[in-house]
Amino acid sequence: MALPVMPFLRLMRAGFVMAREGVFGLVHLPDLPAAPRLGIAMARLLERRAVRNKSADLRLSDALNKLGPSYVKLGQFLATRADVVGKDAARELSALQDRLPAFDHEAARATIADQLGKPVDEVFVDFGEAVAAASIAQVHPAIIRDKDGFEQKVAVKVLRPGVSRRFQRDLQSYYLVARLAERFHPPSRRLRPVAVVDTLAQSVAMEMDFRLEAAALSEMAENTAEDPGFRVPEVDWLRTAKGVLTMEWIDGRKMSDVDGLKEDGHDLEALGAAVIQSFLRHTLRDGFFHADMHQGNLFVEPDGTLVAVDFGIIGRLNTRERRFLAEILFGFITRNYRRVAEVHFEAGYVPANQDVDMFAQAIRAIGEPIHGHDASEISMARLLTQLFEVTELFEMRTQTQLIMLQKTMVVVEGVARSLNPNLDMWRTAEPVVGSWIKDNLGPAGKLRDAGDALSALARIANDLPFFADRIGRMSEELEQMTMSGLRFDEATAEAIGKAEARHSRSGRAALWVIALCAVASVYLLA
Repeated sequence: MALPVMPFLRLMRAGFVMAREGVFGLVHLPDLPAAPRLGIAMARLLERRAVRNKSADLRLSDALNKLGPSYVKLGQFLATRADVVGKDAARELSALQDRLPAFDHEAARATIADQLGKPVDEVFVDFGEAVAAASIAQVHPAIIRDKDGFEQKVAVKVLRPGVSRRFQRDLQSYYLVARLAERFHPPSRRLRPVAVVDTLAQSVAMEMDFRLEAAALSEMAENTAEDPGFRVPEVDWLRTAKGVLTMEWIDGRKMSDVDGLKEDGHDLEALGAAVIQSFLRHTLRDGFFHADMHQGNLFVEPDGTLVAVDFGIIGRLNTRERRFLAEILFGFITRNYRRVAEVHFEAGYVPANQDVDMFAQAIRAIGEPIHGHDASEISMARLLTQLFEVTELFEMRTQTQLIMLQKTMVVVEGVARSLNPNLDMWRTAEPVVGSWIKDNLGPAGKLRDAGDALSALARIANDLPFFADRIGRMSEELEQMTMSGLRFDEATAEAIGKAEARHSRSGRAALWVIALCAVASVYLLA
């Protein structure tokens, strides 16, 4: 397997930067095998002397800022896991979510003019300096004049210049790691690392097209129109393009400002519950959820309404996947581990050759330590390590359609725990999950499913004449082919001829190369 030179060099640079900034010194997983521990110890030999006197919370942020946007995304995830990286590091990493250095103001104006086809002064009454900058884009306050002549404040999101090219370069390095893992580490193949990077690549491509984000905001607004205590900003479609998104300005407190929320008099425990329940409601009811719900993307309005922004990354689940998810969550909530195991087999997440009872026992080992303890008593690092060992033991393959959901569930739990360290995840989730189970898997849900099945049968019955006609034509063509043989049209024959010619030329070239090599060998031996 030939290594692509540039992705490999960029990967080496990333590892070198992390080692120099002391990132590997922050790794603390109690059950880490001996080989990775040795690798971390060797990487720490590259640490700069100054890093040893630097606080742990600065090491990660400095390294990720130097490495660029895709690594900053990693930092945004770690910012929600104070129990893994430590409270100080999580606090520093939260700055990566909305306080990165802004790019040049004139560059932002140039991007807007290029994307909207008009000078900025013709689009906005006023266009201010950036107030928030993240890995993909930055946000500017602006004033517009509506069709009735009234001025209105809006938020304008502008894509960072050159960010798409940098992401593509980093993705090449991720693909290199994934392919090396699949080739040289067979146990990792069940995790399908290349498919994971495929999912990441697709989500990044969608995140950089702000028209798709605007559509996601619109869809979420329709889905949550009747939801109490949750909403999203309204989109200004006339001032939105691929690299520019204009939407309603939100006057609220960012959820990352926990002290400020306390000063405002908000009930932090209720807000934490609202975050989890809103996410589960969107996931189970709508099959459509915000897949980047970190603190920097959540605002709290004075009346306590939760406002979600930045819909560049979204996730979807079909009806079948939602049912499996609901049953798995409800099984954990009610401690019915046998049913949790059965659902994993029914969904195909666990190979059929595994033992259901043994898998249920393994699930119990994960679920029982959580019940009866609040979040502050649970080591998420140890829990994740145990979960990984169970998936490996039972040869579970990564479900690419669930990657976004799994990642977001961890992030959402982390956000809720930042508001309420004693959060009981299962008790908080029970009202939403239990209600969905009752409505969709109970008698009413079965009647609705029966109605859907009858409708599907009716549609099939209406299409039967078309199917019969197609089958008849196909039968006639097969009979004719049997009698007269397979015939190519003129274009197909021409294409085959060209391919054969190319093959002949390649063969002749190869023979010449072999002949020249033979002559050179004789000359050298003479």
